[in-house]
Amino acid sequence: MANALDDSEISRALVVMAHPDDVDFGAAGTVARWTARGIEVVYLLVTDGDAGGFDDDVPRERMAPLRRAEQEAAAAVAGVRDVRWLGYPDGRVEATLALRRDIARVIRQVRPDRVLTSSPDRDYTRISPSHPDHRAVGSATLDAVYPDARNPYAFPELLAEENLDAWTVREVWLSAGPSADHHVDVTDEFDTKIKALRAHASQTEHMGDRLPEMVRQWLTANAQRAGMPAGRLAEAFLVVPTA
Repeated sequence: MANALDDSEISRALVVMAHPDDVDFGAAGTVARWTARGIEVVYLLVTDGDAGGFDDDVPRERMAPLRRAEQEAAAAVAGVRDVRWLGYPDGRVEATLALRRDIARVIRQVRPDRVLTSSPDRDYTRISPSHPDHRAVGSATLDAVYPDARNPYAFPELLAEENLDAWTVREVWLSAGPSADHHVDVTDEFDTKIKALRAHASQTEHMGDRLPEMVRQWLTANAQRAGMPAGRLAEAFLVVPTA
């Protein structure tokens, strides 16, 4: 298991994801544990999820505000009150300098000890978590953590024009990648995770009763790989030390 910082050493965490619901599928149980322990958590969503949904009767122009509202509700379930948005187009995210700057700005604003984001690596055994937006956001976030946010001479306008001092993030947790070295027991947070996922009705309502069983299977497999006792459920991450 990776030498992740103990939660007692963490005051603030920033979660950077591509779409509404990404954090809830990958890490809602873990986030709920953090907030219950007094860690301040901020969500940063790169897109509004405007290319999502399954109901053709919902006009496209309604999808982005709908998914924003769903994510706000899901965040509240996990104990998160601060949700921020960058408004990039869903399905067309690239790890550009502009995106790196936008993420570095929020890192300097929030000043988190820990950042959680999606893996920039493709998982060839299970392709769905490796959406190109996920990989682009993971890559841009890692670059924003190192070197951009900590280097006062990277994007100097953040300091000169916005008075945002450099900030060093102590570690990054990567979700939904091809490998993991840290597992969080979220057995007690399972119902919270499902409630957060249900808040994304435009994405999960069609799953009906299959949703909790599907999620339980994923989390059971994670726990088994971590060597946890039978019946336990876990979310999986790759921890990257950055300090």
